[in-house]
Amino acid sequence: MCYGQQRPFSRDSLTQSPPAGLPTPDNVVVVDTLRGRLAETEARLARARAREAELSRRLEEMKRFVSVMEILETYLKRRFREQQQHVALLFTPPPHK
Repeated sequence: MCYGQQRPFSRDSLTQSPPAGLPTPDNVVVVDTLRGRLAETEARLARARAREAELSRRLEEMKRFVSVMEILETYLKRRFREQQQHVALLFTPPPHK
């Protein structure tokens, strides 16, 4: 990730605070920069959550589709066996008496 010309956050920056009173221009810039980065991070988080919700929805849709396909497969296999048995009965010679 690239932060441009911003200085990385460090513990030293916390210990170098000016005496109590009006904020210095540097502090105002740092605070504004951090607010901007926080806003960007929150926006990325919101996009990630939306993407996760969409993927979860699609996953549930696919699970339902697979379930329907499994039901169809079971039904078709049973019908195929029934048809095989029926054909076998048609071609079996009648018993001699």
